[in-house]
Amino acid sequence: MSEDAWGAVGAPMLLDNDGDAVFIYTPPSLHSRSVSKARDKRHAAKLYKRAEKDPSGRWAVFHFASRANPHLSEIALDEISGDMTTLSYQQEIEALDLDALPGALWTPELIDSLRVDEIPPLTRIVVGVDPSGSADGNACGLIAAGKGPCWCKGHVETHAFVLEDGTIQASPGVWADRAVSLYQRRKADALVAESNFGGEMVEVTIATVRGAPSVKLVSASRGKAQRAEPIAAHYEKGRVHHAGNFPELEDEMCNWIPGNAYSPNRMDALVWALTELELSGSESYGEIIPAQSLAIGGTDY
Repeated sequence: MSEDAWGAVGAPMLLDNDGDAVFIYTPPSLHSRSVSKARDKRHAAKLYKRAEKDPSGRWAVFHFASRANPHLSEIALDEISGDMTTLSYQQEIEALDLDALPGALWTPELIDSLRVDEIPPLTRIVVGVDPSGSADGNACGLIAAGKGPCWCKGHVETHAFVLEDGTIQASPGVWADRAVSLYQRRKADALVAESNFGGEMVEVTIATVRGAPSVKLVSASRGKAQRAEPIAAHYEKGRVHHAGNFPELEDEMCNWIPGNAYSPNRMDALVWALTELELSGSESYGEIIPAQSLAIGGTDY
């Protein structure tokens, strides 16, 4: 049950009837998360943690590992475990719900610590596109991000803000229309797309959409990890903020490990967008905006 459905339907029914509800879930493996159709793949885990910390006494939480099940064979578990990685064993046998995967470039705690509810006037907004070649193939990653002044460190610096995840699984004509719509609605100044996946096709397809801007094609000349690591470093330095919650994007970020063959479309689009914003890596972090220069415009936020 989604959080909205629980708040609107489940909780009132229990209150009216003085009832109880039992929620049972299995911590998802990396593979099952990647193929899940759930909007927020971490919803059950978040509900469990909230119940675990709830001081009211309304909740009771229990954790059962596979070896606590008297109906499972210890010999069979030992045989299965012999072919598992440490991570798989922790998730599948010990039933540990791991937020942070060893080797991942981002963690949920890091992203949450940088999340904001409001954004400043922005100096630039771009839309990153990770193209898809067919309606039933990979989704087309579409991420809007901008940069502007931020006061979170006690002085004014230019930080990046992730604004919207418009990712869609659709035919090229449909995702091209979505990309242009996102570009226009966010009043962006650049539409950046990966050229390695049919660069000319991407340009031609987007050009068929009315009001389409010119496309800046970027080449994935370096490996995915080499492109993503500088962006992850900006997060670690507190330079990138998510303006709201983007559960599917954040799930890809926190569950992709360098070297993994799985290609996260949303994360790729995010990396292209933030790379285009050209965040500085200096110790004082880049462009320090004087107080008298803060009256900048260009967006309606």
